[in-house]
Amino acid sequence: MRVERGCMSLEQVQVVVIGAGISGLQAARLLRSKYSVKILEARDRVGGRLQNHRFANGDTVDIGGQWVGPGQHRMYRLIEELGATTWPLYDSGDNLLYLNGRGRRYRGTIPKINPLALADLGIAMARFEAMARSLDPAAPWTHTKAEHWDSVTLDSWLQKNCRTRLARELFAVGIGAVFAAEPAELSLLHALFYARSGDSLETLLSVTGGAQQDRVHGGTAGLCERMAQQLGERVQLNAPVEKIEQLPDGRLRLWHGAGSLVCERMIVALPPNQALRIRFEPELPSWRDQLLQRMPAGACIKCVARYEKPFWRDAQLSGQVASPTGPVRVTFDNSEAGKSSGLLMGFLEGDTARNLSAVSADERRERVLECFAQFFGQQARRPLEYVDKDWSSEAWTRGCYAALMAPGTWTGYGARLREPNGPIHWAGTEFAVEWFGYMEGALESAERAVAEVEAALQREEHLCEVVPV
Repeated sequence: MRVERGCMSLEQVQVVVIGAGISGLQAARLLRSKYSVKILEARDRVGGRLQNHRFANGDTVDIGGQWVGPGQHRMYRLIEELGATTWPLYDSGDNLLYLNGRGRRYRGTIPKINPLALADLGIAMARFEAMARSLDPAAPWTHTKAEHWDSVTLDSWLQKNCRTRLARELFAVGIGAVFAAEPAELSLLHALFYARSGDSLETLLSVTGGAQQDRVHGGTAGLCERMAQQLGERVQLNAPVEKIEQLPDGRLRLWHGAGSLVCERMIVALPPNQALRIRFEPELPSWRDQLLQRMPAGACIKCVARYEKPFWRDAQLSGQVASPTGPVRVTFDNSEAGKSSGLLMGFLEGDTARNLSAVSADERRERVLECFAQFFGQQARRPLEYVDKDWSSEAWTRGCYAALMAPGTWTGYGARLREPNGPIHWAGTEFAVEWFGYMEGALESAERAVAEVEAALQREEHLCEVVPV
């Protein structure tokens, strides 16, 4: 609906969603049958932290979020609704632990190392999992030990609970793979909540039966493109929201890159650090601003090399590597089922990602391929094509995979994390109870925000129907 005001045409809708990532798109899909809705997206594409790259031969690869696994029921349902299909990540053959200059073959999640370090790692993992299971993921701040767990970092806990250096290093490799951060950046309570939110730390680290089990044909960004097609003109690209003003009648007016519009309710489906870019009038409550400031993003560069074929399989290797050194500390066989090309993917995370973000693209490529060659031989040094994505340098994202919670954040602000601020509601994976940091969490948070919006609009409609005597 448009209202003419002088020479200006002011668009009015019932609900505006800020951000066309998978959470914002799902929120709009859920609202569209009952309410007028508009999505404003700063980028020239949909998908947010999901993005495809197309190689010269036409093959595509996810250079953002890509995996789905058991327990992520919303994601599998969405994939089916959109007519997409999945295939399992290659998980056959031996994994490698690259340690002291050589690769050691192993199967499963935990590599074979010296018995003392193996026992040390196993005990620490079991203790961590038991602590995580004792949490309520909907309210981790209510745990009897929440204040203590939120007063220390995960690194402090590792120093006390892993007696051997090797056990600490291997635990840190897993933490980097899950959080794209260093253990010293995380509150212990946040690490425990994150694991509990996704079932367990072992689930988050596992391939078959775990969070890395399946891939989506056409990429997860392809799902977002199909969602946007269903929404049609409701999606507006190149429209970064600059200012949000609450009008005297309670409605909201938004100024964005292509103009302005008015709405009754709004869902902010952005990474927390990007919500801080928007100017609010009146300002958000101080506690909300302080909370968003305490939710910085992790640091991740995702690297993919394309080869003529997945040659490592000839040596009965899975393509999965764990390395305490690096700079690449984790790799996977990212080849798509039904395609001949071999795709080898590695992550640069935490401090390593921050350091290599500052070097040239050519130097970073050489450093990554050097690691690939150490793991899989000199053939890995000569890919047909190579691409990497530095998410910390990506405009409108500035970090991945998700926001981190430093000590004091959950106990100081967690109880109000998902609380609406008047007509402003919050969605995105960082506002999820289940699968925080994952696409599943993004969908869960969209459902919750939409339920809040619908309840509020129904209350307002009911009040309008009451005629005073």
